[in-house]
Amino acid sequence: MRKLMVLGVALLASGLLCLGQSYYTARLDDPRAVYLTPDRFPVGGDGVADDSAAIQAAVDKVQETTGEGILFIPEGRYRVTRTIYVWPGVRLIGYGETRPVFVLADNTPGFQQGIGCMFFFVGRRLKGPPPAFGLPEPPPGAVPPNPLIVDAGNTTFYSAMSNIDFEIGSGNAAAAGIRFHVAQHGYLAHMDFRIGSGLAGVQDAGNEVEDLHFHGGRYGILTRKTSAAWQFTVIDSTFDGQREAAIRENEAGLTLVHDDFRNVPTAIAIDPHYSDELWIKDARFENISGPAILIGNENNRMTEINLENILCRKVPVFARFRESGRQLTGAGEAYEVKVLSHGLTLPAPGAVGEIETRYDAVALKTLPPDAPNAIRGLPPMAEWVNLRALGAKGDGATDETALIQKAIDEHRAIYIPTGHYIVSDTLRLRPDSVLIGLHPNQTQLDILDSTPGFQGPGSAKALLEAPRGGDNIVTGIGISTGGINSRAVGALWMAGGNSLIDDVRFLGGHGTIGPAGERSNPYAANLFSDPDPHRRWDGQYPSLWITHGGGGTFANIWTPDTFAQAGLYISDTATPGHIYELSAEHHVRTEVKLDHVANWEIYALQTEGEREESASAISLEIDHSKNITIANYHGYRVVRSYHPVPHAVHLYESNDIRFRNVHVDHNSAMTKCDEFGCRQHTRSGKVSFENCIVDRTHGAEVRDREFAWLDVPGSPAPATPRGPSPVLGSGAAVEKLWSGFYNISGAAVDASGELYFVDAHQQRIYRWSPEKRDLAVVRENPLDPVNLAFDQAGDLIVVSSGGKGLTVYSLRPDGPEDQIKILAPERSVERPAAAAILPVSYFVNGDFTNTLSTGTYEYTTLEQLFSKVVTSRMPYQYVSPDGTVFIPADDAFVQGPAYFGYKFGYILQAFGLVKAVPGKPFYVTNESEQRTYSASMNADGTLSGLKLFAEQGGESLAQDSAGNVYLAAGQVFVYDAAGKPIDRIAVPERPLDIVFGGKDRRTLFILTQSSLYAVRTKFGGL
Repeated sequence: MRKLMVLGVALLASGLLCLGQSYYTARLDDPRAVYLTPDRFPVGGDGVADDSAAIQAAVDKVQETTGEGILFIPEGRYRVTRTIYVWPGVRLIGYGETRPVFVLADNTPGFQQGIGCMFFFVGRRLKGPPPAFGLPEPPPGAVPPNPLIVDAGNTTFYSAMSNIDFEIGSGNAAAAGIRFHVAQHGYLAHMDFRIGSGLAGVQDAGNEVEDLHFHGGRYGILTRKTSAAWQFTVIDSTFDGQREAAIRENEAGLTLVHDDFRNVPTAIAIDPHYSDELWIKDARFENISGPAILIGNENNRMTEINLENILCRKVPVFARFRESGRQLTGAGEAYEVKVLSHGLTLPAPGAVGEIETRYDAVALKTLPPDAPNAIRGLPPMAEWVNLRALGAKGDGATDETALIQKAIDEHRAIYIPTGHYIVSDTLRLRPDSVLIGLHPNQTQLDILDSTPGFQGPGSAKALLEAPRGGDNIVTGIGISTGGINSRAVGALWMAGGNSLIDDVRFLGGHGTIGPAGERSNPYAANLFSDPDPHRRWDGQYPSLWITHGGGGTFANIWTPDTFAQAGLYISDTATPGHIYELSAEHHVRTEVKLDHVANWEIYALQTEGEREESASAISLEIDHSKNITIANYHGYRVVRSYHPVPHAVHLYESNDIRFRNVHVDHNSAMTKCDEFGCRQHTRSGKVSFENCIVDRTHGAEVRDREFAWLDVPGSPAPATPRGPSPVLGSGAAVEKLWSGFYNISGAAVDASGELYFVDAHQQRIYRWSPEKRDLAVVRENPLDPVNLAFDQAGDLIVVSSGGKGLTVYSLRPDGPEDQIKILAPERSVERPAAAAILPVSYFVNGDFTNTLSTGTYEYTTLEQLFSKVVTSRMPYQYVSPDGTVFIPADDAFVQGPAYFGYKFGYILQAFGLVKAVPGKPFYVTNESEQRTYSASMNADGTLSGLKLFAEQGGESLAQDSAGNVYLAAGQVFVYDAAGKPIDRIAVPERPLDIVFGGKDRRTLFILTQSSLYAVRTKFGGL
């Protein structure tokens, strides 16, 4: 058997065995595209001559002529000897009776050590030409060593490659076919990777791939967190014969649908000490010698593992947990894993969850035949009619409504070359219509502003309408309804369960290219509206409205139209629907809504709320619906947000709603670039969704923002009788002291026990007197206060986001309002006579400092990165006027206008600062990895002796004199000094900052977004 496998690999490498059937069998005529043909570029296409320079020149030509667009590659064998850089928005599409092949010959220099990428999808070029030679050793997650090139990132849209195969010859152990670290609407499709001796077919992936087939190699895919921290979805793909693992990954949000894994030691290997949100549905595992799934961080809340309907043959061990070695064994020669779930499991909304494992495997006599692909294919190209050949211009000016409608009426399958096609009335598809484009930002159907038929109050009017029960396909086009068309709907979809929308962009707002080819500016100068006051945010019907029995499959869709009511609206349908990798962003009220919907699966849904337009937006609303699965869901608010939103997901009168792998966050990776290259930093905001889910029908909410399993309504466990609290005073109860705040945090307590805190957006510093039970405004100067601390002399130290960067000043709380003292940053030194004041909460995640060792490809872990942050001396220290305390700090990271929400630094993002107490451990939490650590404080303000304290992270923490630690994480969780959970203090709202105060320090003050609470404790705070 092994000899046959070796022979097969040799035949693949030699090109004598061709597995990939061409998806685009004929040349597509597009006057705006670039073609890699000998009459235009010095290309050989014989597999012998070096075609690298010609391919790079053709890619450059696309960028030089249209900025972004299509490069068509005819069939042939193209030898590559160095890295080819693919610029943002450029798509390489092969055509011909056989697929074109990019070939890396045996022992090609530059592909033996580190990682050498044949094709490298990039974000932009800073200046100058690409380098003349290869890519020697860029680790995953790092910028390439060429400082002129910026790695593809969270603003790299539309990049793609399709219908092109890769072959890697022997002696290229470091070779990877493609580095693909892209964001929305990037994809790879219809490709075979014959990796042979190489490292991987795809290294550092992004967004969505489909119909990929990996043969041999060390790995098929080697990847980590995507550039935008979105999910990575793999559909209808196969992996065969990898030497170590089919997919090796961490934090990729890996979403697998209908994929096959054969003849490998391991199918999915999550890196040691790393977590992921792993969702696999309808997969097949065969002849897997080691554990099919390797799971890391098994006790961590960030580990969210869910698999359903996995068929296995000759898979003795289905899963292994790395740290404990615990195994889940197979159920015989052939079996089905109906469910594998591991992670934080919530029995019902409002219930307290635990880390649990569910495993249900049943023996089978034989495996059933393979199911159809999740993404259906297109009609044969012989049926396609080119819209330009019918007379369409696509010039962004000519009204082509009648011509396009006539084409739809007379032809089933229409290919639309790149261009802007103006329409002024609804385009109605016939029941079997297929519309085909290949670039949704360059191939657009546009309604101009103020088009008469779409004006005024009235019922919804669609740009594109699919009929009830239709068997329609729409792929690769952009749909733009303008900004002054109040009745407009992008697509009104009533087609049936076999229909398909794939690779479609609904334009409007961010990143929109208008009919004249201009890029739209989404903001006026103050960022609160569109530059044109007539273009009203939230002034149109939904972008994609699926209704009246509509259903089907919806894949790789981006809908960020700020003018639309919602990005995706599904209503009045029980027809099954499947959503794979849909991004809905920047809407004013609701990103995605389901109303009277049943029988839908929504996988890898991502939403993004922007600072201004989405200040109050709900991520997902589900009303009067049932039998819905939401898996690998990301609800994200940008890090610069300032306006609190209570919940990400709203449920009303809905049941049988299954949540699998939920991630609600507010972090951002920000890159600084100059002539020396780029550095990326990960920062968190302070205004995520307050809570994850609210179930209005049952009056329950889910405050956990990270969990693996929840069924709604669910069956909560019977309440356990609660005995006396080990930490609260006799008869003590949480009391609301005051309410009506905008968003409070940054608390500190003075020598008398009075509480001071900040409402940053209102620029107010408050004081609460426990004795007088009185609230007073201490200061409301426009000085952007964020966090507070006191020195021994009673000076109030204020950390501010004002000025060009970070500012720290002091004041006397009862002194004149016009007197403050700016504290100049001093050089960091040891200060044994002073106490350090530090954040207790951080957000530290992978960034461009993440490296791999050359030989073993071992990632730097999150724990190591976090340790580096808290144990490294900051460059500056701000010393109090009396010299008794100091605050270590680094430079604030400034993005955009210099005001709150655009500056990032650990002491700005923290919900509060804590003074170290000599002889006591200092506790610190990393929200990103959901862990809390104990450490010792050094005289320079760094921490040492970092030890894991609890597998839970939160916004803030405090400790009492008995050594107990109080962690604000949805509620207030209490741990003893050994890290054992001993109590949970329920608070009516989500706690954000907690601090002990009062004369005896036995009052625990709890700051939530809008209210101030307190509870009496047995022990005083430190």
